[in-house]
Amino acid sequence: MAACTDLPFRLIAREKGLAFSFLEMVSAQALVRENEKTLRLLKTAPGDRPLGAQLLGCDPDNMAAAARIIEDLGFDLLDLNLGCPVKKVTSNGEGSALLKEPAKAAKVFSAVKRSVKRIPVTVKMRKGFQDDSGEEAVRMAKIAQAEGLSAVTVHGRTQAQGYSGRADYAAIGKVKEAVGIPVIGNGDVVSAEDAQRLKAESRCDGIMVGRGGLGNPWIYRNLERAMTGSEDPPYVPDVAERRRTLLKHLELEVEHLGERLAALNMRRIILWYTQGLPNCKALRVAVCRTTDVVLIKRMIEDYFDALPCELPPPMAPILLAE
Repeated sequence: MAACTDLPFRLIAREKGLAFSFLEMVSAQALVRENEKTLRLLKTAPGDRPLGAQLLGCDPDNMAAAARIIEDLGFDLLDLNLGCPVKKVTSNGEGSALLKEPAKAAKVFSAVKRSVKRIPVTVKMRKGFQDDSGEEAVRMAKIAQAEGLSAVTVHGRTQAQGYSGRADYAAIGKVKEAVGIPVIGNGDVVSAEDAQRLKAESRCDGIMVGRGGLGNPWIYRNLERAMTGSEDPPYVPDVAERRRTLLKHLELEVEHLGERLAALNMRRIILWYTQGLPNCKALRVAVCRTTDVVLIKRMIEDYFDALPCELPPPMAPILLAE
């Protein structure tokens, strides 16, 4: 997720049970040009494995060249982005706009597959651009399979929906029925119950979690328990653990990104971790008024020290809810 799954986010998530992660999407064109900001997005660490990279683009030659770079950098998997719904992306013919151009998408898949020799190539897509039936995703998944891609991930919304409404798990099921390669379901998984429903309704082979992990790195082990049939109740972190985890997240932001960027990033990270908690607005406002990480650390400590012992389960941030 753009501006979310940076290295500190992934290290916290892995500590709490995340088995496989993707970087933020990167532009193939910017990567080929060795854009400094794009190269920073590819930053990783020894404990950040296994790790997939995701490329955004629509030019077969650029995508092939960028794919070679990704493979040479040592990533474990390459994913192709046919899911981004943002207009500045789709207006360039990239992201979910490729769902409207199957012939061009096929050329991209073919060029990338010829370029990459050692790692799997997959594709993530929406169920359609504006067509609500899911047939665009079925058609694209068949092309991906024919071109030798290893798996497809389907988000159960159209580009036109953005993040509104509910994800259509039946459309993911249509893709599962249409192809023999693994199909991974995505959309609205913010709890173990959501994951079980997605699996049951779509019969998908795996589940991808997005916003459900923001400020809630404990979700990954809860999902694993649910998907393996465990009858244990979902794990709910106590106040001390939430406090400790958020402070560790801040520490990692400073270590890997520097104090100024860490302070700016905490303006959204604080929102993730405090969604649904008492008296969180004052903390968010105060953090937005400073770039002093020492002060931010003290604010977090004081806020969590004042919370009651019993807290509700972590919630998905409202800005990314449907």
